[in-house]
Amino acid sequence: QVQLVESGGGLVQPGGSLRLSCAASGFTLDSYAIGWFRQAPGKEREGVSCITPRDFSTRYADSVKGRFTISRDNAKNMVYLQMNSLKPEDTAVYYCARYRISFAQCDLVGYKYNPWGQGTQVTVSS
Repeated sequence: QVQLVESGGGLVQPGGSLRLSCAASGFTLDSYAIGWFRQAPGKEREGVSCITPRDFSTRYADSVKGRFTISRDNAKNMVYLQMNSLKPEDTAVYYCARYRISFAQCDLVGYKYNPWGQGTQVTVSS
């Protein structure tokens, strides 16, 4: 079955770094864009970044541009989110998700993605 599993979250001090991983299974990863989203307590879900399946075009939310980098390794069925210069406001549960339509350009609109992983908690605090 189609499945996405996130890992790599944790507690980090402000200014620190984390790398999130998204392991994909049950489908051909190189046919789909993948997005990263996050949701902080009491806030709406926010699109963070996405990457297209073949040409690896990327998009980023303004709040993370210059700090986060999305990448993918289709041969390993993995997508990554490198997060640097982390801030307390980056604290959230981070989710990866598959774009509904294959071979499509990506965007940061949540309803266009399905399925979703279970999420991984990122906490930025001193």
